[in-house]
Amino acid sequence: MKILVTGGLGYIGSHTTAELQSEGFEVVIIDNLSNSSVKVLDGIEAITGKRPIFEKLDLRIKSDVSDFFKRHNDIKGIIHFAAYKAVGESVNEPLMYYENNINSLVYLLQEMKELDQKNFIFSSSCTVYGQADELPITEDAPVKPAESPYGNTKQIGEQIIKDTCYVNTDFNSIALRYFNPIGAHPSAHLGELPIGVPQNLVPYITQTAIGMREQLSVFGDDYPTPDGTCIRDYIHVVDLAKAHVVALNRLLDNKNSTNFEVFNLGTGKGSSVLEAIQSFEKVSKTKLNYKIVGRREGDITAAFADTTKANQILGWQTESSLDDAMDSAWRWEQKIRT
Repeated sequence: MKILVTGGLGYIGSHTTAELQSEGFEVVIIDNLSNSSVKVLDGIEAITGKRPIFEKLDLRIKSDVSDFFKRHNDIKGIIHFAAYKAVGESVNEPLMYYENNINSLVYLLQEMKELDQKNFIFSSSCTVYGQADELPITEDAPVKPAESPYGNTKQIGEQIIKDTCYVNTDFNSIALRYFNPIGAHPSAHLGELPIGVPQNLVPYITQTAIGMREQLSVFGDDYPTPDGTCIRDYIHVVDLAKAHVVALNRLLDNKNSTNFEVFNLGTGKGSSVLEAIQSFEKVSKTKLNYKIVGRREGDITAAFADTTKANQILGWQTESSLDDAMDSAWRWEQKIRT
């Protein structure tokens, strides 16, 4: 059974591809390599013993998307990761985010109409909730005005899919709202590999620890939290990847209750930025050079998931701890720098 994974050489996409192949799916990857490397294919092959089909393609080019589906008309499901994802960058480059994240989604959905099976997993985000009124955050929490263009593209993306499902009853979609993916595959064959300066906390931590970066900036210690730093729900990327396989099987087995569903994916536990740093220092036995600086525009105070729905309906739950994730991220960083 052939599954399309867009952005499949990226961080979450590559781990999900490995899990899909381990479960017997045939995977074809689309990626434009704007924030990934073709070498990631080697890691996927090392883990699963099979190299996925790969096509370098930019989903913003409508004619190329159409041509791809003419050649691959036997796809049974799509997992759509391909998107820009840095909150801070989106504030500075909003049009780049709207063009990439919205256009690519629309072109994919347009081409899906020609497929026999219209199963679509959308890589969404807890940013759709904005500054939540209550914690932990349930799927019924109001979708408030986004704090960043990135978050807005996820809100708009979900609405586009929902509207499409409403008028096309043969479309089936699940939006997975991630909290904060971290860590690497336990084999150290896959991990987070940002191009240029990392936009996310953990790769900046590991690059600072290994000497690539002089110092880690902690954006604000004056938030209304126990230690003054932002609180996030850090989920191990392998746990997250496995959830995509579960969600896809739910659609393939026609077990979805409606043709558009949403699920939070997190651990259900919030950890502050300083707690994340302390976890890394513990497992790596390395003292981290960090400095408290001013707040970063677009950041919210705290977000962590209520995972009840995913646990009960999907039958999925996380298995790895914050320490596990930090340990795997550190081993990955050490491997790629040697």
